[in-house]
Amino acid sequence: MGKMNDVIMMARSAGASDIHISEGRPLQMRVNGKLMKAEMQPEPGSIRQVILEMLDGEKLDRLGLGEDLDFAVATPDGNRQRVNVFRYQGKLAATIRLLNGSIPSLEELKMPRVLKELADQPRGLILVTGPTGSGKSTTLAAMIRYINENRSEHIITVEDPIEYVYEDRLSLIHQREVGDDVGSFAGALRSALREDPDVILVGEMRDYETISAAVTAAETGHLVMSTLHTTGAGETIDRIIDACPAAAQNQIRTQLSSILKGVITQCLIPTADGRGRVAATEILTGTDAVLNLIRENKCYQISSVMQSSGVNGMHTLNGDLCRLVRSGQITVQNAYKYSNDRKDLEQFL
Repeated sequence: MGKMNDVIMMARSAGASDIHISEGRPLQMRVNGKLMKAEMQPEPGSIRQVILEMLDGEKLDRLGLGEDLDFAVATPDGNRQRVNVFRYQGKLAATIRLLNGSIPSLEELKMPRVLKELADQPRGLILVTGPTGSGKSTTLAAMIRYINENRSEHIITVEDPIEYVYEDRLSLIHQREVGDDVGSFAGALRSALREDPDVILVGEMRDYETISAAVTAAETGHLVMSTLHTTGAGETIDRIIDACPAAAQNQIRTQLSSILKGVITQCLIPTADGRGRVAATEILTGTDAVLNLIRENKCYQISSVMQSSGVNGMHTLNGDLCRLVRSGQITVQNAYKYSNDRKDLEQFL
């Protein structure tokens, strides 16, 4: 994978988070949230080969059948990358997410202390949500690292693909990749219940079958952690329920009202000095008041509860955006850009 290694090393030295490489187009990178052309470009005629050299025979066969490919690759420096290969207008393209070489701690990510309290829960459901590229997988990995360093548990992860590789410390960790080790998220979850787990990490709750299996696992005494592509705590609950068939929605709502421990919504915002990005978070914890609102189908009132429940570790995204503006870490313009309720934000700034 020589040429691609060179591209990846160049992107890492530039501080990029993502690489976009496409036949017939300049190579671009995302640096501090901004897409830009790379200073060094591969030879235009070599791009197809640069992409193909990442693929083994099985992946080439799947690509030939018209499938998009999701997988992870390691470079000689020990770092891992998440890769998506796809076709457009008869040409090949790839998006490569550059992952951290090591799993950061929650302190290094500057996450609120309540995330440790959530990770200390013996059972229930914890969700990390946010748009693509907001650091959800990294936050989950940091929470698994915290558990691994502090107690002896059997942790099973189900991922597509495996992004971070864990080393057993106090815990025993089995990582399973969809497509290689197991056929589906839901199938892996059903199997996990027969594998004596304490903690189950599900890479993403994509469909009703996975949601139902994850909720069942949390109900039966396990700590289940997963991600969703939502931008607010109340929206997250509604999205889960809406993903279920109408006949199952009341049951899922009731189940969530008994198992939900927390929702962490996050986004990565360019810093005011333009030199990096900082995480803004929204934290919902499963207090009695919150669980009652879920049970009564009143998720639209959750934001009000979060604003008045700081003692329970909760805060809204707008509240955290204001903190970051007042401390000079982000600009007012970016606070409005990333807010999930701009009218409400006006009351704070």
